[in-house]
Amino acid sequence: MAALGVVVPLLLGLGLGLGLGHAAPPVVLWHGMGDSCCNPRSMGYIRGLLQRRLPGTYVLSLRIGASVLQDVENSFFMNANDQVREVCGQLAADPHLKGGYNAIGFSQGGQFLRAVAQRCPSPPMLNLISVGGQHQGVFGFPRCPGESSHICDWIRKTLDLGAYTPAVQEHLVQAEYWHDPLREEDYRKSSIFLADINQERGINETYKKNLMALKRFVMVKFLNDTMVDPPISEWFGFYKSGQAKETIPLRETPLYTEDRLGLQEMDKAGKLLFLGVEGEHLQFSEQWFCATILPFLQTLLLTT
Repeated sequence: MAALGVVVPLLLGLGLGLGLGHAAPPVVLWHGMGDSCCNPRSMGYIRGLLQRRLPGTYVLSLRIGASVLQDVENSFFMNANDQVREVCGQLAADPHLKGGYNAIGFSQGGQFLRAVAQRCPSPPMLNLISVGGQHQGVFGFPRCPGESSHICDWIRKTLDLGAYTPAVQEHLVQAEYWHDPLREEDYRKSSIFLADINQERGINETYKKNLMALKRFVMVKFLNDTMVDPPISEWFGFYKSGQAKETIPLRETPLYTEDRLGLQEMDKAGKLLFLGVEGEHLQFSEQWFCATILPFLQTLLLTT
């Protein structure tokens, strides 16, 4: 796994740091559960920060729905496959993105943007940065954020009652990346989103080819995360099958050893980066973001 202290100085040393005077490739943001495109304390702030630090760069913060309120609601109740399909349409119709773009997904936005990379190669995604994304899914919601806590209590009860029933799968986003290590067969058969993009029911060579086209796939794990269960899912690891105590890293999972998604080949080519940051889920400083994430958004200026 790449060490944070090595990656960033290297990029800066190659002249790919801030202040080069050139616009970086466009950036697409996808928010997490219970958030919206434009919240001034989250995605609105990140969008403004990118525009300030990367002058002239086009930044699109995705909104799913006709309003900010609908965007928040859809993060809980709009089928993830429909969301990905809508986003693919938005990206294809945006002339600013025709030459390619970098993508940053926050929490569930990380796995949703990976689905975009796998399903919709045009316009091309250049780098994918997943900040706390759960790429092997979740098995529990130990703690939920602020105003969304009552919704999460309901979600938890619904998942306990029947995460893999058709009605729950179709209408509850979090059920669509619910991964029960005690019921692996039910997960493989009935998960309508995560099992598909993780090639659990067979190999879609197009998914594999499209993901491998990424220049970099950066995964950020929050080292004190109590919201995501298990936190190692943020680095594409998960519980060892058949129990919910021992976890295994990506490189020991069948997904990797069988190379169903091309992750093994990407890893050997140096395309996978695993970064860790101290803190709770999605809690990071502006200083960390600028020092760690911004260089990746400029790495293609001299190579594409």
